[in-house]
Amino acid sequence: MSPARGRAGVRPVQGIRVPAETEPLRFVALGDSFSEGVGDRAAGAWRGWAALLADGLAGPGQRLEFTNLAVSGALSADVAEDQAPRAVALRPHLASVVVGVNDTLRHTFDIGLFARRLDRVLGTLDAAGAVLLTACLPDPGRMLGLPAPLARPLARRRRSVNAVVHALSDRHGAVHLHLADPAWTDDRRLWSADRLHPGERGHRAVAGAFHRLLAARGLARGPAPSPEASEPPPTRAGTVWWLATAGTGWVLRRSRDLLPQLLLLAAEELLHRDDGGGTGLLDTRAEAALAGALAATMGE
Repeated sequence: MSPARGRAGVRPVQGIRVPAETEPLRFVALGDSFSEGVGDRAAGAWRGWAALLADGLAGPGQRLEFTNLAVSGALSADVAEDQAPRAVALRPHLASVVVGVNDTLRHTFDIGLFARRLDRVLGTLDAAGAVLLTACLPDPGRMLGLPAPLARPLARRRRSVNAVVHALSDRHGAVHLHLADPAWTDDRRLWSADRLHPGERGHRAVAGAFHRLLAARGLARGPAPSPEASEPPPTRAGTVWWLATAGTGWVLRRSRDLLPQLLLLAAEELLHRDDGGGTGLLDTRAEAALAGALAATMGE
């Protein structure tokens, strides 16, 4: 993380700046539906891990100001062009930036553009004095149980996005959570019926994991979020019901943009396999694009 910039009311703890106890603690969440809280409904609205975490950040007697700018469907471009300027204006002490899933689900996916946008967002917030929170992403193809020709292109994109997130998290000194680990992705109790968003139990687990990382740095001075969910995890019948009702709309909205491109990618997968060369060339192309994106971004 960049050296302390001497913002008024901020004092260093273990090399990281936190607000003095007389100043409100300001936490801003940026990103997409994951940070908006989709999958964890409370009092008729989405709550989610960021709100659960916010409740455990401030110390005794300290006031908390939490703002959730995350919007379902947001791309890295939306975060860079809309959410980041609004976040900076709020002068946050902590800012979470979790984005990328929707980028991988678009025909316009470009790992170079994603890297530049994320670097700009993290750099801008870091320069404004915010402690950054980031997370890598689970594989949507694996979570949805897609067949291999459809899952492999998404897996490549997810690996590229996560590699960029890891590199830029290191560059900007972010507090990072590895949500792509099997411990997260393989525990179905953590996920909602749509298989892409955490359920209440999952959001609580994410909030608790971030709280532990922040508490170790002296940045979370309130109680840890409870891991106990008030609602049971979705049943198989609940998952089928979601897919037959709300899930239909989700698939149709995504299909208009993603499906034609995904089918082309799947056809390319099958073509390379039928040629006897496997999909190694496609992996090599993706790795080359990633290397170029990292070289261009990290060299700036």
